[in-house]
Amino acid sequence: MAVLEKIRVKLGVFITIVIALALLSFIIDPTTLEAVSNSMSSKYDVGEINGKDISYQDFEKDIEYFTTLNEIMTGSSAHSEQEIESVRNAAWQSLIDRYLFVRNAKDAGINVGEAEMFALTAGDMVSPLISQDPSFFDESGNFSKDRFIELVQARHNDQSGSIGMYIEYLQNTIYNQQFYAKYGSLFTQGNFANPLMLARQIEDNNNTTDVEFVMVPYGFRTDSTIVVSDKEIKDYYKSHKEFYRQQASRDIEYVVFEVKPSDEDIAATNEQILKVYDEFAATDKEGMKGFLLRNSDRAYSEYYYRPGELSTISADVNDFVFNDGKGTSGVFTKDNTFYVAKVLDSRMVPDSVFVKHILLQGDQEALADSLVGVLNSGRESFANVAALYSADQNPNVAERGDIGWMTQTYMIPGMESVMTAPLNKIFVLDTQYGKHIVKVTDRTEPMLKKQVAILEKTAIAGKETFNKYYSQANDLAVKSAGKYENYKKAVEEAGLYSHPVNRMLEGADRLGAIDGTKEVARWAFEAKKGRVSDIITVNNNYFFVVALKGIHKEGYATVDEVSSSIRNILYREKLGVRRAAEIAEKISGLTDMQAIADTLGTTVSTKDGITFASLTSQGLDPKFIGAVSVAEPGKISAPLAGNVGVYVYKVTAHDTGAFYTEDDANTRDAQMSQYSLQMLVPVMMQDADVKDNRARFY
Repeated sequence: MAVLEKIRVKLGVFITIVIALALLSFIIDPTTLEAVSNSMSSKYDVGEINGKDISYQDFEKDIEYFTTLNEIMTGSSAHSEQEIESVRNAAWQSLIDRYLFVRNAKDAGINVGEAEMFALTAGDMVSPLISQDPSFFDESGNFSKDRFIELVQARHNDQSGSIGMYIEYLQNTIYNQQFYAKYGSLFTQGNFANPLMLARQIEDNNNTTDVEFVMVPYGFRTDSTIVVSDKEIKDYYKSHKEFYRQQASRDIEYVVFEVKPSDEDIAATNEQILKVYDEFAATDKEGMKGFLLRNSDRAYSEYYYRPGELSTISADVNDFVFNDGKGTSGVFTKDNTFYVAKVLDSRMVPDSVFVKHILLQGDQEALADSLVGVLNSGRESFANVAALYSADQNPNVAERGDIGWMTQTYMIPGMESVMTAPLNKIFVLDTQYGKHIVKVTDRTEPMLKKQVAILEKTAIAGKETFNKYYSQANDLAVKSAGKYENYKKAVEEAGLYSHPVNRMLEGADRLGAIDGTKEVARWAFEAKKGRVSDIITVNNNYFFVVALKGIHKEGYATVDEVSSSIRNILYREKLGVRRAAEIAEKISGLTDMQAIADTLGTTVSTKDGITFASLTSQGLDPKFIGAVSVAEPGKISAPLAGNVGVYVYKVTAHDTGAFYTEDDANTRDAQMSQYSLQMLVPVMMQDADVKDNRARFY
């Protein structure tokens, strides 16, 4: 249990990053949960992996497993949005590994045996997942196999099952890592460039071309005589169908009513500030925490600001604090927020201090005064007392008891006073973790900083204002009566702006500058084309009325969906052929580039050092680069239809250099291999037609 406690107390953040776990927060209402529980339809599956349906209930079990594991490792129940997303991704990745990657690796002839697993956990080739975990380091900072074995043996006496769950996690992760390592090795070793291929790559990259050319752009005017038929579009679609795979998406329009405080709301907030202004000015430092808790949107802070830092809150506040700083400031405003500032303290404060501590917990807290006496007498060193009594036995420090350098932003809550503590004075602090015997042994150069109390109030919409915006949104929803044609008419009559959004994905959580719009996406994916929503409230501050214009199903886009883009492609091809033929007729018989340029009303351009291997890095048309790289020097070409215009060119020289070396070729091959490895799982997922429906639920 000692090792597990070290993991929990000191390495929570480290392990959280490694295993990407956090508590789960649900954003599904109870009726939805009930419907999911009672339904056996695939509509309510979280996804499908390699033919395996992943039910909501099964996915929840995996999330519960990772959530419990996170609590074991960190002792924390933090659940920020980022951590919530991490736990869902961790649960989903575990399913990808279980039902797809490991199965594919086994089908490729790869296996991980019991003897190999023993070697990776307790044998001669211990996995870095264990050997690089500071929890298993000895006093010298080296990996100790005995410490890991101690944890394994302790699981038999652990009635909570926590240690067993952690060991199971390590074994599963190491097992999967071996499959990834072996499959990756098999893949990269198979991606072999023989000497002939290597030589060809070096030659291609060292060949350069110098060229003179003229270019006649297509322009933007549409040629109505060029016709693209429906049959041509369908034929092109059939031969290029793989280019038109798509995710499920929706085309919507929406009107959003943002609830903003009225002039009356702003004036009322100003009145609130003025009512408590005198009390704020009269409140001393000891009473300020309670005052701000009752009256301010900004809480009391022990933080000492350096000049300029307060500008992120208000430039006026910063100017008052550091240019005047006497008494209480006037009332400042910024974006409907009111501020009043008061300097509570001015001190010479360093940016960081080096802190040692002895953490006492439970019954041990009673020893605090006695241990301070021992330390002040000089009979024992701080490190020895910490080794004997501290609950924090982090071995990965220079001396026992070291916390290290702390700043105001990297600080254990409750220990803020270390920033202004005298050097080498031993004192006691209470925090949520217990009693700390503390000693500050070093610090950066102190500078003048100020502790500031800020009375802050942001104007918010009152009930009448809220109802006004709701009424406007409701009026649009009622007039729309659920139909798109009614919506368009109502929008036009009211002079509103309807925001268009094309190809919105399921689970999209942002529209314009507004976050938290998943409910809009959920509605759009459940509604029928041409329908209009009732009011959708977002963040209790935005009222949306949404119209569903188009539905794009997962799989291949239909011909109708892509006909416009295909028509443009075919039009441009036909235009290129026609323009090339017209230019060929105009310059027939001309043998001089300048004469050709004069005839076409353009100029002669030159470009040296063109390399075929760098099609995208030279700012030139790829068709032009490909053509000049193999053209005969000194010969004027026939007109070439490129992507943006028609070219006529004459190669003046082909040169061979030595700037692209074998090392460059090997580096490029290594980069391509790495890219291929990164694409392994995505390609497997595409091949297995993996469906990820998590956005429907979270």
